[in-house]
Amino acid sequence: MLEGPALELVSTEAFQRLWGIRQTGFAHLVFPGANHTRLEHSLGTFSVAGRVAERLGLGDADAGHVRAAALLHDLGHGPFSHTLDGPMEEVLGHGHEARSRALIVGTAGDGTIPSVLERSGLVPAQVADLVDPPSRNRRSPILREILHGAIDADRIDYLQRDAHYTGVAHGAIDAARLLDTMHAMRGRLVFAEKGRSAVEGFLVGRALMYSTVYFHKTVRAAEIMAQAALERMPGYPEDARGAFDWTDGEWLCRLRDLGGLSAELVRGLTSRSLYKRVPGHRTVTAAPRRGWMRYLERPVERRRLEDEIAARAHAPPGSVLVDLAGLVPRGDPVADWGEIGLAEEGHVTYPFRQPSLWLLLATRPPSDWAVSVYATARSRAAVERVVSRDASFLP
Repeated sequence: MLEGPALELVSTEAFQRLWGIRQTGFAHLVFPGANHTRLEHSLGTFSVAGRVAERLGLGDADAGHVRAAALLHDLGHGPFSHTLDGPMEEVLGHGHEARSRALIVGTAGDGTIPSVLERSGLVPAQVADLVDPPSRNRRSPILREILHGAIDADRIDYLQRDAHYTGVAHGAIDAARLLDTMHAMRGRLVFAEKGRSAVEGFLVGRALMYSTVYFHKTVRAAEIMAQAALERMPGYPEDARGAFDWTDGEWLCRLRDLGGLSAELVRGLTSRSLYKRVPGHRTVTAAPRRGWMRYLERPVERRRLEDEIAARAHAPPGSVLVDLAGLVPRGDPVADWGEIGLAEEGHVTYPFRQPSLWLLLATRPPSDWAVSVYATARSRAAVERVVSRDASFLP
């Protein structure tokens, strides 16, 4: 039940905006039930974090800060959740975590959220540090791990929620068992040895959700079309700064009203007339990977490459889009899983630091490609000829 500061925070404009942000971006175009929102996920994360705080026996102050951070952790997401993370970094110079921090401490927004926190005896900066941990965080590691651990409240909620609404059964996890076997030892979050199977199931379930849902080729087509619609708007990047404050519906309407290529791409999204992946997508080995990383790090050059491919295929600009999601650094999953401790008779072991079948499944790439080229249905055949027969200009 929501009460006290949680009830006030939920009533703020910044939190209510999350009703208009789909949790899984454009996954509903492939999995029609995936229409759940960031608001639902935030409430779920709040619930899970509260149960973790009770399980670990946290004091009132720490538990209050953890619950508030769980509730507010996604305030900074742009339209369609992670879909526009790349443009957000390019335009604003930071990601959604930093935007959440700004709303929590009051450097953005109307200041309502820090006022509610302070009236409730909570320190906005401490809540923000749990949402967006600074590089040197002197707070207790166990508090940070509740929202930023290998198995944390955020992941426990979204994996269950996304698996349910997409209907992807193999993404389901045993959340009850994870919570029942979780406890604190030596200032860290660990799991009892008897919970090992639930931990292993979590690792594999998360990997399968990435390969089945989040990196589905059609979902990726829609996401890079949305990214291109923003990047090709008039006045980009300067005039795009406010776009990350919009809801999904506002974003679609405003870009459609701009006309030009942005409007064409939005109409393609709303009518599900999506770009098609060109055959011959690429796994990238070490040497060419460095060349492709240049396009990942410099979006302007990636857009030039897209238009060069289109020109060689005698197609108009914007007809070709290059998806580099398979190159995006996602931290070190081995180190991430390596921090999962299993405790038995007062001793903690870290079984996922060593090679194993479970670690192999959990850390496998979410797709068999690193770079993909997408094109309009009309230009797909010509683009295929260019990238397969005349690819000397590619890394």
